[in-house]
Amino acid sequence: MIGIIGAMEEEVKALADMMSGVETATVAGMVFKKGQLKGKDVVVVRSGIGKVNAAVCTQILADRYGVDCVINTGVAGSLKNEINIGDIVVSSDAVQHDMDATGFGYAMGVIPRMPVSVFKADRKLIDAAKAACSEAVPEIGVFEGRVVSGDQFITDKDTKKRLVDTFAAYCTEMEGAAIAQAAYLNNIPFLVIRAISDKADDSASMDYGEFERKAIEHSVLLMENLVQRI
Repeated sequence: MIGIIGAMEEEVKALADMMSGVETATVAGMVFKKGQLKGKDVVVVRSGIGKVNAAVCTQILADRYGVDCVINTGVAGSLKNEINIGDIVVSSDAVQHDMDATGFGYAMGVIPRMPVSVFKADRKLIDAAKAACSEAVPEIGVFEGRVVSGDQFITDKDTKKRLVDTFAAYCTEMEGAAIAQAAYLNNIPFLVIRAISDKADDSASMDYGEFERKAIEHSVLLMENLVQRI
């Protein structure tokens, strides 16, 4: 069973419309759609925005559906000049950039009393996603790198620079690292795939609405291809 967590209703609806044998359940205010997509058993759900929603959603996928892997799709802000709007970032790993226990002597992003704070994505899922990108959306750039997450929509250059300098991150969003941590705790392979919708700087609010629709379109084409490879 493949768990697919989408950030936006439009994306989840597009995937659900392609599914057959759909069974719907509402848990913790989230609508889980279980069925078949391209011949594979999947559960598709919109987690809602932010790390708490994302972690709760992942735990439900583990407890109620016993998923074999979790894939998180959605949009993100680019943190590298060469990663442009419309491109795809496939996570090598994920970190919570707003985890701050520096007052106790920890580095930014380190979760106290956890053996791991940098959560590595599954290698097989990474390779499958990159291959799916090349086939489904060959016209766009695909980058493998670190995804950083926090309960913030990044819209200024100073914060963007700090995230790059501190974490060497490729993109920033609001759910992926929480999903990664919950997957790690449940020993479930995960992957975060993000379509770039803005440059995570002063232009972010201007760019976001214009490019979100295209980013969703890319994500849906990618997921349709990817599930066949898992």
